[in-house]
Amino acid sequence: MSEAISSPPATAAWTADLGRAVRLFRAFRSEQSDPDRFYRTLAEDSVALVGTYADPRGATVLDVGGGLGYFADAFHRAGATYYLVDSDLDELSDLEEPAAGTVVASGTALPVGDGQVDICFSSNVLEHVADPWRMADELVRVTRPGGTVVLSYTGWWGVHGGHETAPWHLFGGHRAARRYQRRHGRAPKNRYGESLFPITIAGGLRWARQCVEAELVAAFPRYHPRWAYGVLAVPGLREVATWNLVLVLRRR
Repeated sequence: MSEAISSPPATAAWTADLGRAVRLFRAFRSEQSDPDRFYRTLAEDSVALVGTYADPRGATVLDVGGGLGYFADAFHRAGATYYLVDSDLDELSDLEEPAAGTVVASGTALPVGDGQVDICFSSNVLEHVADPWRMADELVRVTRPGGTVVLSYTGWWGVHGGHETAPWHLFGGHRAARRYQRRHGRAPKNRYGESLFPITIAGGLRWARQCVEAELVAAFPRYHPRWAYGVLAVPGLREVATWNLVLVLRRR
């Protein structure tokens, strides 16, 4: 049985058309060879997406997990006061200078008081957390009433669910990791069961709809053109075809 899925409004700044989907896909293909291009493209698109639901100008933004600095630059250009919480010391050490306001901490226990930020944002982090919905609850907790939560993550059963071990992860996460080790002579960066976990699209929709402290405003496939959003309404198909899910919530 299909389900009604809300989608983002079309705006001049951010439109989910085919051109955008192609641009993101091309950038994604260069993630390994030209990560700077990929992450800058993704950060700029993400800030524009956030701007369709909450004006970042003058807003206090907390980014959970955006350690490489690209999102910091994009949110600063949009006029936001930006703070970062990240637990990955390896990624933070890659930066010449971490963004001001950076705190090393777990996303499942944010060192922030209740209702302190206007916008809480997290991109592609939940699949790296053993207890993803605890982290999602934390994002809601630190957001002020009327504030906005925007989070996205990669579903396990999609084409990129295993990250660098894809598509072999579909035959088992540990098996895919062993195959990667044999072929490349090193373990994958994203270690199944340690820093990469199987997370479903259905699980995210269920969490968002049952969240007492926030209202689900929109849910849609992050990289798809608007005309392809219908895949999210079909159980089973959405796990394979959604690839990456965006959830937007408004704090009650």
